[in-house]
Amino acid sequence: MYLEIAMLAYFVVLFLTIRDIRIFKRTGYLSYRKGALRGLAASSLVLLGAISVEAKPEIGLLIVLFGLVINRKGIREPVFTSAGTLDRFLGKTDYRKSNRLRRNDEKQK
Repeated sequence: MYLEIAMLAYFVVLFLTIRDIRIFKRTGYLSYRKGALRGLAASSLVLLGAISVEAKPEIGLLIVLFGLVINRKGIREPVFTSAGTLDRFLGKTDYRKSNRLRRNDEKQK
């Protein structure tokens, strides 16, 4: 049972990380990039906890809990203007890059 709990937490963290990556690619907001990087670190820690659940369940679930605490996101910009529930769940946003990222892209050309 402990392994199932740990793996569910792992897949939730991975889903939220992929969602943050998708929102960052569509909007260019750096807070979503930071959230995606935190999600990668948290998913590594949760996976480590899931692996260690077999040896010591209490220690493994404690590591999973620390990974979930690390995954806590911060304040975000509002990106969902007219999206429904399913679109918000999947991270579907309007395509709008921030001015800062546009300037960096134009400099490279």
